[in-house]
Amino acid sequence: MGILSIFDKKKKPVLGLDVSSTSVKLLEISQQGDGYRVENYAVRPLPPNAVVEKNINDLEAVSQVVKAVVQSSRTKIKDAAVAVAGSSVITKIIEMPGDLSEDALETQISLEADQYIPYPLEEVAIDFDILGPSAKNPDQINVLLAACRRENVDIRVSMLDLADLKPKVVDVEAYTMERAFALIQEQLEDQEEQVVAIVDIGATMTTLSVLVDGKTIYTREQLFGGKQLTEEIQRRYGLSAEEAGLAKKQGGLPDDYEPEVLEPFKDAVVQQVTRSLQFFFSSSQYNDVDHIVLAGGVAALNGLAGLIEEKLGTSSTVANPFANMSVSSRVNHAALLNDAPALMIAAGLAMRSFV
Repeated sequence: MGILSIFDKKKKPVLGLDVSSTSVKLLEISQQGDGYRVENYAVRPLPPNAVVEKNINDLEAVSQVVKAVVQSSRTKIKDAAVAVAGSSVITKIIEMPGDLSEDALETQISLEADQYIPYPLEEVAIDFDILGPSAKNPDQINVLLAACRRENVDIRVSMLDLADLKPKVVDVEAYTMERAFALIQEQLEDQEEQVVAIVDIGATMTTLSVLVDGKTIYTREQLFGGKQLTEEIQRRYGLSAEEAGLAKKQGGLPDDYEPEVLEPFKDAVVQQVTRSLQFFFSSSQYNDVDHIVLAGGVAALNGLAGLIEEKLGTSSTVANPFANMSVSSRVNHAALLNDAPALMIAAGLAMRSFV
């Protein structure tokens, strides 16, 4: 069952490798007293359509980019942690007898898992975590069961193998985001029992994670992302995808870009955040959140957090998991800060070494 190593808390350092639809992001951190230090970091773009909606389509191409990003970071670590999308994982809290040893518990879960998982057991990777005693029955314990189609795990393991890395952890993006939120939480006021929405806006997907007192209670993925801005730049100014992507980051577009392209896209982001939160409110006991944290590449757009705060009336910040970390002299500090909102998942994966 250990193939899906979501809950296995190893202390050996691991590389956090976030494979998104447009890039591979690598992060290595070390522990410095009570804090952390960024030791190595690198980002490399992926070929178009190598990864589509978090599914690896071109294993060879992705593996080559992973190998390149490892070489450019100059890390010496070979153990790596990767993640699967939350939408590809089934989780369920089940009750089990409290007097079972962990080995006996694993055997029992293996025997009973088929009643909780709608796939043949030979097609899934399973892991579990003991949450603690059941509130309803003191003789029972609550166990969090997680299962993922084995093909989603196997292709990521193969990707790491081809890149000469050792696969140590296959995590779930929602859990990595929760782990990275611990780095953000200390930057917020009134931390206890806060309802915080993390809106991770990548190139093609937007993921809303809602955390209460630092624990994830809701996640939802929607098709929306920065690629729509890139495509509008391409269409309006006759640029290739690569040229549009560079212009979006580096500037140099005509004067009408901001009022006619960028501002409407920001308005679309606000609508997307509003819609995502409405889905959450309609399916939970909550009708408000205390804070919004923007993550992902789109979060770095100038003025976006202020616009969301103004339109929704909720305090909003841009994620920076490195605000209280020291940074190795090997690392380009300015580039790291620029990419910080997009490195939440990589940070959560790299933290598997320590928490």
